[in-house]
Amino acid sequence: MKNLLLISTILLSSFAQSQSFVPDSPPLDVKSYILLEPNTGTVIAEFNSENPIEPASMTKIMTSYVVADQISNGLISPEDDVLISEKAWKMQGSKTFIEAGKRVKVSDLLKGIMIQSGNDASVAIAEYAGGTEEGFVDLMNAYAASLGMNNTLFQNATGLPNENHFSSAKDLANLTSNYINKFPEEYSLYKEKQFTFNNIKQLNRNKLLWRDESADGVKTGHTDAAGYCLVGSAKRGGMRLITVVAGSSSDKDRFSDTQRLLEYGFRFFATQKVISADQQLKEISIWGGLTDSLKIGVLNDVSLTLPRTSFKDLQINYKHRNNIQAPVKKGELIGSLEIVSGSEVVYSENLIALESIDSKGFFGRIWSKFVLWIMGLFGFNDNGSD
Repeated sequence: MKNLLLISTILLSSFAQSQSFVPDSPPLDVKSYILLEPNTGTVIAEFNSENPIEPASMTKIMTSYVVADQISNGLISPEDDVLISEKAWKMQGSKTFIEAGKRVKVSDLLKGIMIQSGNDASVAIAEYAGGTEEGFVDLMNAYAASLGMNNTLFQNATGLPNENHFSSAKDLANLTSNYINKFPEEYSLYKEKQFTFNNIKQLNRNKLLWRDESADGVKTGHTDAAGYCLVGSAKRGGMRLITVVAGSSSDKDRFSDTQRLLEYGFRFFATQKVISADQQLKEISIWGGLTDSLKIGVLNDVSLTLPRTSFKDLQINYKHRNNIQAPVKKGELIGSLEIVSGSEVVYSENLIALESIDSKGFFGRIWSKFVLWIMGLFGFNDNGSD
């Protein structure tokens, strides 16, 4: 009995060392959700994330994204004065309280969209950037296609209900990820808690900004058909997480659902850089070169998002050509690597030459080829790996 107990203890200990013990993501009563680490593109948790949803006012993330891109390309300036049309002024729903016939700066319209969720500001800026709202919608859909948002089709700039206006949790998360990385200055408006325009002060509808100091966005949405929705984002230390929750049953639930996802992600997962760009990973032999060895590594930094305990047992396996002959150019493909956690391959990447190596003179090259030929006769030309 004692021996059986000892064996069981050893087996359990071994099992514990090989497992991450990450619990399942919290159960949410929603239509769909996703929890994404944007810098590595890792989906930590998801449910029906590619199913079509009515995005409601989460649509305005794309509206402001298009404007941010046009600002970066010099097509629009934040200081441009926009003449407000009667159509924009008459828009129903959430408002920035702009007035027909007056001029409002692009920067103020962006704040009205991003902080107050103004339908009037959304139409005004759409008409300015696209000529008409319909023309702007064409731009929105072109941007969506360029970002790989394959489950998205926009019909307006506001998110007002339309049976052919849809997106998905995954598409909205990827849009937000691109927004944060490409246009951080414009994105920063999403964390502003209030905006006063026309002597009317309105609070940001994203209550997450008051509940969580690490939160810096993003956008609420609600219609009867869509339910209560929220794209959220928070950054703690060097790790950012993006959430999309669609179809919560109440305003309170969409924020508590989002917080549960964020806490789960930050509690049990981490993002770490495991390899630096141009870091020498190995030094391998080279034939017929002015030097006898070649330094190899990867082109870009490699960061991983994994369960926190998975980082302690990471292993790198290399596969590369043997008997490489000069000349070799810097950046030339040499092989590949796999990063393994436990028995699972969690990442793969190309191995490249970190330096250029010229070949020897004519007689040196001939001698190297002769030696390689001899080695080939004895079966020494296999690919290298370890």
